[in-house]
Amino acid sequence: MRLIPLSELTNRHADVLGNDYYDPTGSTAYGLNGDRIGTIRGALAEPETGRIRSLIVDVGGWFSSKEVVVPVGMARIEGDGVYFDNLTKDQVSGMQAYAVGQDYSMDAQYADERVLRAANPQYAMDEQSYTRDRGYRSDDALYQTPDRLQLLEERLIVNKDRFVAGSVEIGKHVETRQESVQVPLQREEVVIERHTVSDGRAVTGDVRLGEDSQTMRVDLEAERANIGKEAYVTEEVSVGKRTVTETQTHTAELGREVLDVNKTGEVRMDGMSGTDTRTSGMGAGTLGRTGSAAGDVASAGGNKLEEGADHLRAMGHEVAGAVTGNPKHDALAAEDRAKANMNNDQADRDMMDADRKI
Repeated sequence: MRLIPLSELTNRHADVLGNDYYDPTGSTAYGLNGDRIGTIRGALAEPETGRIRSLIVDVGGWFSSKEVVVPVGMARIEGDGVYFDNLTKDQVSGMQAYAVGQDYSMDAQYADERVLRAANPQYAMDEQSYTRDRGYRSDDALYQTPDRLQLLEERLIVNKDRFVAGSVEIGKHVETRQESVQVPLQREEVVIERHTVSDGRAVTGDVRLGEDSQTMRVDLEAERANIGKEAYVTEEVSVGKRTVTETQTHTAELGREVLDVNKTGEVRMDGMSGTDTRTSGMGAGTLGRTGSAAGDVASAGGNKLEEGADHLRAMGHEVAGAVTGNPKHDALAAEDRAKANMNNDQADRDMMDADRKI
């Protein structure tokens, strides 16, 4: 089966697809052990279903000026990167060189498959089974796109680091105060006692008054206070640290991914708790019946047009699902196919009503 570039397919159905598909072109490519090997240059898809079967990889990280075609089953799309966890430099060395735009022949494809299947037992398959069919088997892991959608949520990661919250400096200074002390002091005072002589006696000798002048000297003593100061130890101060624990509450806004499932009509689903499920109707696809044969024919024509549009939309979602591996696109494609069948059935009923009226 001949593959065509994804860009050609998306351009052909741009009116239906819009931006509702994932194009890996430009993503960084990684090989074994997460080694960066180059860039995704494009993709090859089936023209009938739009399913991506291979990715065009520029392996400039391993070989200069070489591009190879790697089956999509070996790819793991994560974030902005495409990871080929089992692809090695030796395998790429044995693969066919490819240039964007050239025809990727079946012989070149089978030659590359032999290299990859021989090196990776999980992709092993009897060569006659896939070369004889000239197509892609649903059980061939080498061409299966991822069928799981990862839902992510954010969780808080709390770390702690130490920082200087403050410091303490300890010193001393002198402060003064006035203090009064009561000190008892002694001093001597002069005491003079005078006594009257009652039996006066005569002074003998030649005595003249005022000639015998005598002076008495008495020294008086007293105590005085001598004030001095002396330093005493009144208090001792020791400085240390201790650790105390306090609990703080921090609030952050976290996001998580929630699965969206769109369903049409009466659909019962199990195991869909916690899922945002939306129900949509058939859409404006049928024209109002006028009760006449002409109205029925017009209604049938409108339903036929809607059927064709539904098929185009289904193909667009299949392309997007094949690229991203997102089951949401597969579900949308199934809805569009179901709408197309319903519109086709309605168109048939309208024509039958027109025939009966005629």
